[in-house]
Amino acid sequence: MQEMTFPAVIESISKVTEWIDETLEKLDCAMKAQMQIDVAIDEIFGNIARYAYPDQEGSATVKIAFHEATRVFSITFVDQGIPFDPLSRKDPDTSLGLEEREIGGLGIFLVRKTMDDVSYQYRDGKNILCLKKSI
Repeated sequence: MQEMTFPAVIESISKVTEWIDETLEKLDCAMKAQMQIDVAIDEIFGNIARYAYPDQEGSATVKIAFHEATRVFSITFVDQGIPFDPLSRKDPDTSLGLEEREIGGLGIFLVRKTMDDVSYQYRDGKNILCLKKSI
């Protein structure tokens, strides 16, 4: 497992994505899976940057691991911001028109649909969100 800590700011998204993409390319990841992972990084790290630390600066640690036998790549986001379980929100009703939908929720919905597994826990004062994707 590798890990890096980044400032919880929007500008860090490209650094996180670049670091993970370098690893995925070494693992011969399919382009479709890599693009889905990139969107997930953007959504999850973007939410941390926007909402985890409303009154202060903070950081987020990103951990990556690869299980070679199953070709499953995992990304774990850890922050000490406001406790928030993104999986507790119900999926948005995508059958409604844009004007009828509630604001928000589409990002995590997209992540849940494109990743093979998404789990959340709040432990020791930390939000821990883990994504898994077969590559």
